[in-house]
Amino acid sequence: MPVNMALATYSDYAFHAAVGIYLLAMVLHLGEYARTRTPVALATVGADVGAEVGAEVGAEVGTAGPGTDAAGTGPTGPDRQTRSLPERFGRMGVALTILGALVHIGSVVIRGIAVERWPWGNMYEFISAAGLMAVLAWLYLLRRNHSLRPLGAFLLLPVEILLFLAGSALYVKPAPVMPALQSYWLTIHVTAVSLASGLLMVAGVASVLFLLRKHGVGGTWLDALPSADTLDRAAYRVTIFAFPLYTFAIICGAIWAEAAWGRFWGWDPKETVAFVVWVVYACYLHARATAGWRAGGAAWINVFGFAAVLFNLFFINLVTTGLHSYAGLG
Repeated sequence: MPVNMALATYSDYAFHAAVGIYLLAMVLHLGEYARTRTPVALATVGADVGAEVGAEVGAEVGTAGPGTDAAGTGPTGPDRQTRSLPERFGRMGVALTILGALVHIGSVVIRGIAVERWPWGNMYEFISAAGLMAVLAWLYLLRRNHSLRPLGAFLLLPVEILLFLAGSALYVKPAPVMPALQSYWLTIHVTAVSLASGLLMVAGVASVLFLLRKHGVGGTWLDALPSADTLDRAAYRVTIFAFPLYTFAIICGAIWAEAAWGRFWGWDPKETVAFVVWVVYACYLHARATAGWRAGGAAWINVFGFAAVLFNLFFINLVTTGLHSYAGLG
């Protein structure tokens, strides 16, 4: 089937524009985070100087902290403009993230139209889709819980890194996929994997921040983040949704393997690591419901699970040799 190179070029332009918009959004989120941290540090100093100064700084912290909602509700006063500056940074960061997601969606859709197939047939397309899923998942979480807004900078960082690698070292020119991949299972299986991978990225970042928050690594720079319990609950709820999707993706992959290669499971390197990832996340969900593990052990398992997802994406696809290695699929 012919490839519309003009549309493919527009898709590439939209992809690079989305990466740039996400970068600006990350900078704004970091600006909100930095401006929110400053009053916290001042409050600690003020408490040692005198009760009056400490009270004034404490009032500033109470408005600019992570509990401030997206609507900007909070105490009013003569210094309201100063206190709302971090929130304005955060609002602009969220707005740019939404704009970046819309441009990113346009890139994916145009790529699919240009190649006349579902647009995740190689590593570049898959990572683009997974990054988009991660951003959309975070925006949905933010809609449900505005206190998670400081998480934006830490999520956009790995998304930016992955998209940069996809658009540079892993970029593949638009082309039809090989006959083995010309199946409706490409749409079902890879869509489920990309969605699950994006969700697990959000859960992994939340678990990393939970562990840092819980153990106080880094000192006061973590004070602007949501509470450890909030981060842990976010990671758990996202994983609960992602795990059935990942299970569904493995089942669909097995059915597709039987149709393409004549067997449901052959312990190919990709299949083996995918099964290991599934076991790790099953252990996480079990540990999260087990007394004695919820305080931190389960989060370590979740972080290990996300590391295994990245290992499966890069090492298995790019280094090992197997039935999946030619496809470059995530």
